[in-house]
Amino acid sequence: MSDTFYTEVGSAQRNHMGERICGDVFLSEKVKQEGRTVVVLSDGMGHGVKANLLATLTATMALNFTKEHKDAHKIAEIIMNTLPVCSERKISYATFTIVDIEKDGQCTILNYDNPDAKVLRGKDVFEPRWQQIRLEGQDSSQKELRACSFRSQKEDRILLMTDGITQSGLGKGHYLLGWGEENVLQHVLSIVNDQSGISASKLAGLVVNKAHANDGYQAKDDTSAAVIYFRDPRRLLICSGPPYEKEKDKELARIVSTFDGKKILCGGTTADIISRELNITVEDTLEFEDPDLPPLSYMNGIDLVTEGILTLSKTAEILDRFSPRTDLGKGPADLIVKQILESDEIHLLAGTAINVAHQDPNLPVELEIRRTVLKKIARILEEKFLKEVSIRFI
Repeated sequence: MSDTFYTEVGSAQRNHMGERICGDVFLSEKVKQEGRTVVVLSDGMGHGVKANLLATLTATMALNFTKEHKDAHKIAEIIMNTLPVCSERKISYATFTIVDIEKDGQCTILNYDNPDAKVLRGKDVFEPRWQQIRLEGQDSSQKELRACSFRSQKEDRILLMTDGITQSGLGKGHYLLGWGEENVLQHVLSIVNDQSGISASKLAGLVVNKAHANDGYQAKDDTSAAVIYFRDPRRLLICSGPPYEKEKDKELARIVSTFDGKKILCGGTTADIISRELNITVEDTLEFEDPDLPPLSYMNGIDLVTEGILTLSKTAEILDRFSPRTDLGKGPADLIVKQILESDEIHLLAGTAINVAHQDPNLPVELEIRRTVLKKIARILEEKFLKEVSIRFI
């Protein structure tokens, strides 16, 4: 994340008709110590398992070499010379697009045989200056890449896609020559002009869905789109547990009251402290949406008030096994997960006073102490969901 905006990354894919595995591979990683974000989209030759292997190998190498700041020529040459050669066509082939985003917003895009990345600046098209890079070496001769570099601004978007998008509808209907890059760009512009705050994931999904419709809902190729969106961060504070020293109750309340973003309180004692210090009434309910957890409470100015360690433990479980097909319910842990997924920066504030209720040896073994659960949540959010996470103990 830069000092001025957040980098949101989202993607969507559809497999070639009849295939259970996608021949396109999308990878992204945040290099936390450098504040960089690296995004890679690769399309393996053909479809199915073989294509997926080619694309996975390509995307993984591209991601790792880019993280190591290797030169664009070197990245491409290593990839070309490493891929196995097809026994039928005598070529090793997987396309790739790499986007390397520095902490200050400087973007470098390297593209080999995918449709060009499209850049939107607000609701208009931004044309970066592309350069041709000719590869040297025996196995890489006559191969060219396209590269560009520019400084991103807030409300910029970058669209990456495989040719399953641009060639959708080929040979029938309105798009006898395929949907085409210009038509894709105009479609994206119309969406952004209509929904200026649309998320990266949703925009990528709409592009893939339109391509799927162009093919009569029978994909003739693996179809992938990815969107990078630079915008203001959505911030969330999750606060759980009383401070180690009672004198710090006022500091806890000050942090909660002045936080610019959504706020969740986990734990009855935590809610009582905020209620007392900020003079806000806690309203308990009997809404048992999850039979495993105590019901929600309500406080004016707080987005969610739940029980503490049990709810946080279940939140960690849901996040750990979460997939795009996970159906979240209305229970307290599910609602916390929904808030987390809708946020970019998650700030965890943990009181370190020992809650005597959790020292009972009769409680389940898996009931971890608060700080362990919060550390687990932080790790999952950083590694699996690429969230910006801070954790503070008080």
